[in-house]
Amino acid sequence: MISIRRARASDAPGIAAVHVATWRNTYATLLPETYLARLSVERLALQYERSIRMGVGVYVAARDSGLGFPLILGFATARPSRGQSLGDGEVETLYVADDWQNQGLGGQLLRASAKHLAGQGCRSVFIWVLHGNPAIFFYGRLGGKRISTGTTYVAGSAIPQVAYAWDPIETLLDVDA
Repeated sequence: MISIRRARASDAPGIAAVHVATWRNTYATLLPETYLARLSVERLALQYERSIRMGVGVYVAARDSGLGFPLILGFATARPSRGQSLGDGEVETLYVADDWQNQGLGGQLLRASAKHLAGQGCRSVFIWVLHGNPAIFFYGRLGGKRISTGTTYVAGSAIPQVAYAWDPIETLLDVDA
């Protein structure tokens, strides 16, 4: 059985493994190969563990591995917006392992993040998506409105990105995931 729940510090290595695997697959044509090769599960695990301990809204899709520890299938991170005028809250990351995509986990993680943000008083939520991400249309299917474009820099490369928003946040909370 798969559960969507708040992440524990012990989930950090699994979260980092999903992060690295999805970036290497999804962004293989967008980001420099050397950058993707240098992604470190260990380094990212420390960052995610710190975020979890600091109270950042980190949610996981997990199932029992049968070996006494959970298997992390996907995750999302969310926090109140840090000065951007695109919305009150931001979903910073949302990744689902390749073998578990198109099964509703992404929508459930996005909704869990929105519920977390609504509980912190956020009335709207947004997410930035790299323009070449093949899952970009997923956000529109969940009712997100394309509200902005921009550029982010990864490993010295300028990457176009698109922001999707749900305003009010209830437009996401009410979507069937």
